Amino acid sequence: MVAVAPTPTPAVPSLDLRTLAVADPYPALAAARDTAPLVADTTRGGWLLCRHAEVAAALRDRRLGRVDPATGAPARPGCPAFSALERWSLLDLEGPDHERLRARVARLFTPSAVAARRPAIETLAAELLDPVLARLRDGDAVDLLADYAGPFAVSVICDLLGVPRADGPRLLAWSHAMVRLYEVAPPPEQRAAAEAAAVEFAAYVDGLPDVLGPLGLSPAERRSTVVLLLNAGHEATVNALGNGLRALLSHPDQWRRLADGAVDPGSALEECLRFDGPLMLFDRIVIDPAGIELAWHRLGPGERVGLLFGAANRDPRRFADPDRFDAGRGDAGHVGFGGGAHFCLGAPLARAELAVSLAALAARAPGLTLAAEPEFHPTFVIRGLRALPVATTR
Repeated sequence: MVAVAPTPTPAVPSLDLRTLAVADPYPALAAARDTAPLVADTTRGGWLLCRHAEVAAALRDRRLGRVDPATGAPARPGCPAFSALERWSLLDLEGPDHERLRARVARLFTPSAVAARRPAIETLAAELLDPVLARLRDGDAVDLLADYAGPFAVSVICDLLGVPRADGPRLLAWSHAMVRLYEVAPPPEQRAAAEAAAVEFAAYVDGLPDVLGPLGLSPAERRSTVVLLLNAGHEATVNALGNGLRALLSHPDQWRRLADGAVDPGSALEECLRFDGPLMLFDRIVIDPAGIELAWHRLGPGERVGLLFGAANRDPRRFADPDRFDAGRGDAGHVGFGGGAHFCLGAPLARAELAVSLAALAARAPGLTLAAEPEFHPTFVIRGLRALPVATTR
């Protein structure tokens, strides 16, 4: 009898997130997406979902959650203050606790509440742009992130919560330190900085007893919620505006469409979020004790699934010619704001801030150009620029 060699088990497609180019991770994400909808995460263990349909479905799948079912809470070894501060964060809560807390906080971000604040947002944008545009007319160098986007976003969220605008620089510093802990493999010094920032931020919130007081939250819930809103309320908005303006100004024909009024700012902002959004990865964990079947793989409880928003938002199965930036595409079907129970609570406010900023810049600085090629922070999960140097031709 002739021995028959066993059929070799095909290698599981994989992706090492540490190998992605900071400036342009999209070719590598496309290669993974074209290989399979689910690939192995060789950086952290677990899995990565790459395609739009599967990512969108996973965002709505209640068998996936944000916390390890074995522990019941998110924990980051060596960071007890950070973990405590995140304990009641809407980002990580599930089930009844999430629904209760979200229902209370959501009243701040209803369409009517945001519409009522829009005139104040427009006034603030105009006030902050006045000196920036004066410097541009004088030929001075301008960093649109540091000189406008940062102060604008942090002032909007401070005003919403009743936090002094003068505290903005401290809030920015704490936020920048804390979000590094969401990255793929933060080094020890970044973990230490995030832990120190969490201690200081928690003490700061405890010194603001009136903030969110009417919502009836416990002290721990209030602390987690204030920090989440202050961090997410400006970090994501600044990066969305910076990445979006870089995309627009890197495609002068698309910027002209916006400046000439051929494209609505609302349409342009959706394309900015799809094309190069501020959040590239959102983790989920299998919380169903029976496990789940996902993209033809059986996953057990506790296994992590990273949802690759950057790959999903350029999936040709969902978006025609996805690597082409089209300011008038008008497709809000991206997953830039997440989805399901964890759809971004502040999306209405973020959309208003982005639309106001794009409209104001297009109207008041139609000749805006990049003064140099911007550089991205050396991060992946939170994608944003170090600076956005701009000039103007008129």
